[in-house]
Amino acid sequence: MAITWTVSHPERLIVAVAKDRLTATDLLFCMDELTKAGMHSYRKIFDLTGIGQAMPRADVQLVGERTVAIKDSDQFGPMAIVVASDGIAGLVRIYEETTAPKRPTELMEKVRQAVLDKNFYWFNRYRTVDGYSIYGGRADLRFEEYDPITGKKTGKINSIKDLAGKKIGVSAPGSSTDFFLKYLLKKNGLDPAGTAVIGVGLGATAVAAMQQGQIDAAVMLDPSVTVLQGSYPDLKILSDTRTQKDTLGVFGGEYPGGALYSTAAWVNSHEKEAQALTNAIVNTLDWIHSHSPEEIMAKMPEEVVGKNKELYLAALKNTIPMYSETGKMDPKGADAVLAVFSEGSPEVAKANIDVTKTWTNKYVEQVKKTTGMNAK
Repeated sequence: MAITWTVSHPERLIVAVAKDRLTATDLLFCMDELTKAGMHSYRKIFDLTGIGQAMPRADVQLVGERTVAIKDSDQFGPMAIVVASDGIAGLVRIYEETTAPKRPTELMEKVRQAVLDKNFYWFNRYRTVDGYSIYGGRADLRFEEYDPITGKKTGKINSIKDLAGKKIGVSAPGSSTDFFLKYLLKKNGLDPAGTAVIGVGLGATAVAAMQQGQIDAAVMLDPSVTVLQGSYPDLKILSDTRTQKDTLGVFGGEYPGGALYSTAAWVNSHEKEAQALTNAIVNTLDWIHSHSPEEIMAKMPEEVVGKNKELYLAALKNTIPMYSETGKMDPKGADAVLAVFSEGSPEVAKANIDVTKTWTNKYVEQVKKTTGMNAK
């Protein structure tokens, strides 16, 4: 993703920084995620000074039309767009023409104009960046942060509690990684609103955000975790739910990061199909746990493995323990999912959900009968 963004809930302010080649897909994804998270009314600063290639006129108009179409677009919030060239400024004017008079947009030539006074402090302190493992400290591993106002060190990051007031990267605000972060912070006695959440995407963009020092910590998934560990052997891991020990410690049970699911109506009227899908999943899990990482990698398409086979194999070895050996839902894990999403979504928290009615192990328990294998 060509955009990273930082969110300050106390300031109701979003700073989005675009780099390299910016596409309409990048912008539309950003807008959709912010809208889903209920932050479309926040003030926004879009820094376009780092993009190297202009978008086609039609793409700019498409983004403008989406802006107008957003529900309650009259409450979309003021936005400043920062540019460094006449070409990009011309595209911004096309955007303005498409959205006017719905959007209050201000065109600025320098970032400093957009972040004066208290926003200048905020911008320096909370530049923005996902996953289920939390990594503490800057990517250069000095674990030092200086307050831009006082110049004093804020100290090392040695525990979750040290994340208070820090910049923490997630895949996107309002995503499952954001929910996980809020849950983990609150579990450790911290107010989630006291941290700056930065959307850095997944994969290479998340790794780059750490390496460039844009964030102090990040929630990441493999292979990004393995990439950083390979480059920085001393990287401090504060919580690693790739391991069963930390998973049980954080959630109280196994956490189902993925599941086979559908509506109750469909399952009840398609039991044969539901059983066949379950058979396939359980058979696949059984195959994974009865073969070596090297054997599994040999079966994967080349485009999935990539050029760096050693890196893929290392990530695979770290990932395999996360796959269930039984395929069954852990009741404590189901409770944990509800707790995590309740922390991140007020709507879920208020819904009074009976989580015991949302899952079943019936089809897993019938796998042995239908295929002859032991579902463990």
